[in-house]
Parts: sequence; C-alpha cells; structure tokens
Amino acid sequence: MANYSNSLYQQLEEETGVKTGQKLCQTLTFCFFLRVMGISCNIIKPKEVAKLHPLVNIHDLVGALHLPGDAVVSPPEVNHALAVAAAGQGVQILERTTVQQVLVEKGHVMAVETDRGSIECEYFVNCAGQWAYELGQASEIKVSVPLHGCEHFYLLTKPLQEPLSPNTPVVVDMDGRIYARPWQGGLLSGGFEKNPKPIFTEGRNQLEIQNMQEDWDHFEPMLSALLRRMPGLESAEIHQLVNCPESFTPDMRCLMGETPGVSGYYVLAGMNSSGLAFAGGAGKYLAEWMSYGYPTANVWPLDIKRFGNLQSSRTFLRHRVMEVMPLLYELKVPRWDFQTGRQLRTSPLYDRLDTQGARWMEKHGFERPKYFVPPGKGMASVSLKNEKCLIKVINNTSTGDQALELLQHLCANDLDVPVGHIVHTGMLNERGGYENDCSVVRLSKNSFFIVSPTDQQVHCWSWIKKHMPNDPHLHLEDVSWKYTALNLIGPRAMDVLAELSYVSMTPDHFPSMFCKEMSVGYANGIRVMSMTHTGEPGFMLYIPIEYALHVYNEVMSVGQKYGIRNAGYYALRSLRIEKFFAFWGQDLDAFTTPLECGREFRVKFDKDTDFLGREALLQQRQDGASRRFVMLVLDDHDTELDLWPWWGEPIYRNSLLAGTTTSSAYSYTLERHVCLGFVSPPPSPEGLPTPITPDFINRGDYEVDIAGQRYPAKAKLYPFSSLFTQQKRRKDDMELSNLQGK
Repeated sequence: MANYSNSLYQQLEEETGVKTGQKLCQTLTFCFFLRVMGISCNIIKPKEVAKLHPLVNIHDLVGALHLPGDAVVSPPEVNHALAVAAAGQGVQILERTTVQQVLVEKGHVMAVETDRGSIECEYFVNCAGQWAYELGQASEIKVSVPLHGCEHFYLLTKPLQEPLSPNTPVVVDMDGRIYARPWQGGLLSGGFEKNPKPIFTEGRNQLEIQNMQEDWDHFEPMLSALLRRMPGLESAEIHQLVNCPESFTPDMRCLMGETPGVSGYYVLAGMNSSGLAFAGGAGKYLAEWMSYGYPTANVWPLDIKRFGNLQSSRTFLRHRVMEVMPLLYELKVPRWDFQTGRQLRTSPLYDRLDTQGARWMEKHGFERPKYFVPPGKGMASVSLKNEKCLIKVINNTSTGDQALELLQHLCANDLDVPVGHIVHTGMLNERGGYENDCSVVRLSKNSFFIVSPTDQQVHCWSWIKKHMPNDPHLHLEDVSWKYTALNLIGPRAMDVLAELSYVSMTPDHFPSMFCKEMSVGYANGIRVMSMTHTGEPGFMLYIPIEYALHVYNEVMSVGQKYGIRNAGYYALRSLRIEKFFAFWGQDLDAFTTPLECGREFRVKFDKDTDFLGREALLQQRQDGASRRFVMLVLDDHDTELDLWPWWGEPIYRNSLLAGTTTSSAYSYTLERHVCLGFVSPPPSPEGLPTPITPDFINRGDYEVDIAGQRYPAKAKLYPFSSLFTQQKRRKDDMELSNLQGK
C-alpha cells in the first residue's frame, strides 16, 4: 500500500497541477532484518551513514538499512490535491458538515442524515479516523469500529545554523523509539513512547481536530534519545512541541472492508500513525472492494471482519492501545501474545489446565493453551488438546431441502452425503479462492453442523448470511458458545474412548470422517467425530459446555495407563505442518484455489451442481495453475545455532526467487524444520503466467532464505509421512510397553 501511495503522490501534481510537497529523501533505519518485498533497500556501513546524514552519531552502529526510494510529502497539500482530483471527477465535497445518523433498511445502507439534510446513498464509507468509533455507533444498526485515540507528540525546530537539505534522509532509530526528518531547514522528530496517554476515554470524542497541551515531561525520553542519536541538535532552537490525537487498533493494523452487520457500510480507519503512507494504497483496495466486490490483493490481515463486537469495549480498547502503541517501535517475535484483554473468553477447563502447566495464548478473545510445562517428563502416546478456541460452530437447518441447497451452492465439495458423514470442504468465491475452509457434518436430512477456524468467527458467519435467501424456513445459528471441543490424538485414542463409552471405536464400527452422538462417562449428547486437524489418528469431541469438566476428568483418568498427556496449540501446529495440512488464514486465502494446493479431489467437478467458483476452477483446470503449494524440508540447518524460519521467507529455485513460505514448524518426526509455501515458474516472455508442472517442482534445487542466509531444502508435493511415521510408531509402542511394565 505504501508503494502505491508513493507512486500516486508523484502523479497527483502532474494530473491536478496542485503541489504535494513530495521530496525524495531516502530513509535510514537502524535495525537488522531484510526481506524480499520488491523494495530497493540495502545494508550500509556506519561510515556511509555519516556521509548521507551529517547529524547522525554513528559510534554505536554496526550498520543501517538504507531505502533510497523513500519520500516525504506535505499532508495538507496531498489532501488538497486529492480533493481537486476528486472534484474533477464529479465528486461533491461538503465541508463542516456533521453526520448525525446512517440510515439502514433491511440490513442495507439507505441514506445518511446530516445537519444539511438527508443524502440517499447505496454505499457509505466510515473513514472518520479518531471519530470512526463514535460514527459507527451512530447508525441505526450499530457498527463496531475498534480503535482508540492516544496523544501523539512530535517536535519542530527552527532552521539549523546549517539548514538541512529537503533531501536529507529520514532517520528511524528503533532502539531510541524515534524518527527524524528535515522540515523547513530544521528538523521534525517524533516517536512512540513506552507509556502512551489514551484520550477521550470518558465518552464522546471532541468534534474538531486541535492540538492539545504540551507535555515536556512525557516527551523527555524521546528528546533524550534524539540528542543521543544527533548530539549536534543541543544548540537547535525549538519551534514547537506538537501534541495531537492519533488512533490505534487492537493489533496495530488498519481497519478496512465491508462491515459484517450492514451491507454497503464500509470502513477505512485506524491507520496507527501511518495514514499518509498507506492512504493511496488503502483507498485503491477499498475502491476495488466497493466496485468489484473484492480487492485485487489479499488484505485479510486488514479486514475489519477479523474483529467482533467483543473488541469494541471502551475499557478493552483503552488498555490495548496502551500496549499496542509502544510495539510500533519494538522488535516483536512473529507470534506475539498481547497481555491486555486476556481471560475474556475461557472454557470450563481453563483453571484445571492452568494448574497443569498450561501457557496461554489468545485468539479472537478465546484463551487457548499454546504448550504445557508439566512438573515431570513422560511418554505420550495419546495427547488431549483443548480446542474451545479453535472452533467456530454453526448449525444450518431447514424444514425442507433449503439448507442442503444453500450449502451445495456455497461449498466446493459434495454435501449430499448420508447422515453422520463429515465432509471437508472449502467455501469459495467467484474467483475460486477460499473464503472459508471448514468441516461439515450432516446431522440429519435437513440439519448441518459447520466447524470453521477461529479466524472465521465473524467472516464465516457473514459470508453465509450474505448468500442466504430470505426464507423463514431456513435457520442459521452460531452455537460455538454451547460447546467445548477436545481433540484426542494418538494410536491409543480409540482405546480410551472405547472404555469410556462401551462402544467399539475401531475403523470397522467407527470409520474415518464420521460423527456419532454418544455418551462419554456420565455425560450424554457428546458429538464424537473421527477426524483431527493434524493428520494423526484420533477424535474430536464436541461436548455440551456443562459436561466439559466431567468428560475431561474421565478421559484423563482412563488415559493414564496409555500415557496420556496434555498438548497445546504448538504441538498441533507442528503435527499439521509435517503432515502437509494447509490452514486458512496462514496458507489459504481468498486468492488460493483448490487446484493450487492439491485439493482438486475435494471439488465436485463430476456432479451437475453449480457452486460458487465452479466456472473459475474449470477455466483454471483447462489453463493450468501457475503456482503450487509445496512442502520444504530444510537440510544443513542446525536448530540449536541457526535462525528458525517463521513465515514469509523467500523461496529460491535454481537461485531464482520462486515464492515465499506461508507457515513453518520444527517436525519432531523428521527431526528438522519444515516450511510450507507456494512456488511459481517465471512468467512467459510476454509476461503471462506459466502453468506449473510436477516436473518443475521435482527437478529444482531449492533454498529458503532465513534472514539473509540461504539453506538448501527438499521440495515435495506430498508429505514425508510413511517411512518416518512407521518408525516413530514402532518406537512409541516399545516405549509404551516399557512404561506399562513399570
């Protein structure tokens, strides 16, 4: 988005004749990571830093990241240029106009009431910045826009004795938590302090933008950092310390897209102090979204549907932004766990698991164990994982065939299966990309139980509702809150359940991908599914929430003789990656098709049933997919000494960039790191995509770039499962026999 903004601002002056104040100035940032993003950047030595910027103290530097193509612009001038360009296209701009209410009829935006009268409209965009939260609450159907304002400071100096050139590089000092750039011959410097000051916490926001009171005591740590980095500024004369409001979101990413509750109501807000940098690109994607129904890039990390109403609590937002704002200039590990807003949604097992050494992470407000630190080490042939937070469960029922007809239209796989069968399927868009990846159980002829990833808590619901006909006999219910899910994994899982249910759990009596409602211990009405999300043998137990603690205790008690132990999300993640299982939101997105990730067998091409994405998939099958999901096993990589992969690492084939990783984990079966990701062949001489073939994948020499160091890797289209898994299970059986003997 920043790249597009840079290009847009360069073009605006030519198109409108209005100056934007854009100056190419370069950027120097004192941090040590480099990613292949198509942006010109390089690591330079301290002496080169001194040549580029006369004020920078280089005594503690070992290098800097140099971005020669960076630029600065003047916000008022860019705003004026955009307004002139918009007016030239027929846009009417009403200044000093108060929006009083957004009118909604039958779930769709109809008009906007203002102090100048009512304006009828088909679409409404809430891009009110720090006022977006209050504006969302002003519609007939309240819209959640989770952001909160904080005070934001920056310092302006008068022109220096030797005025700085407008082309002097911008300096970003992550350790000092500051940035500095030239301003009218002097300097503009701000930052993101460790102790931010939330504002407007006692009700409605102020109505006009205005500067707030100076606070030199609060700014002092950033001023000290600036003087350490640029000691020559000691004699600079201060022009002003500016204190103005800025809005921040719960996860440091902006909010954009159509809201889940009101059709035609779009949001573009919460820019986290990067509004000008991202404005051009964000506006482009939102315009595409409104015009075509989707943006031309995967913007799921920014989609407002990643949040729900639970993130709209003013208290939560106040506490979260105090944590978020300092993180903008801190080096974060890829799987950062926020500390605020915790223990909001917990299963009945939370306290029990916590006393057994659970270490927690949060997903969509749910607490889930990421791993356990038990008092002693033991053998594990059965693992029990609490998955309350991994599920989004929806019941879709009807009095006739309406539920089946709806799901057959939405799902790529065939759901017209016998009662009790489970179907793994994608819900695709018209381009054939995944809007949802779920498992669907046919509970009865006209009732279905849908299990989706946690990330889909809001998105899945809104996608189904968007395509539902207005039929009073068709009913959709979110029943996630009614269940706790336990994942019982391992070769002894069937033995544990057989003892508790007095029912044979062998494949002959309980085949794979099947669901039965049964008793476990004293509890009845347990939905037991012969499936896991790891590729290992086992069962998913969907337990009415009031029975959760009883069932857990019974399973753990019976499982002791089989070596049962608790396992967290990291264990599940490692298992699913070594089994080459793709997850939505990590590996799959709205631009990934089943043909690109080896799931063509889950598409009902052979049935005369229309479904969303069918035409696009038929065309792709005819033309050939231009990229493919692969598994990469690292060679010559020392897990004790070398940096670990996370995701987003460049993949090279025969020394040419071929793609990026999407997820990775250490495989305890293979005893090495495994990465999953997509690779593509180079485009044709005409610049068109080239169909990918198994030969292209199998005959290449691959490397994965981890922080600038390339490691050789073996690429596979199928998991390394058979030999290693057989060896591991034989070893586990021997260890289990020894354990039972003792």
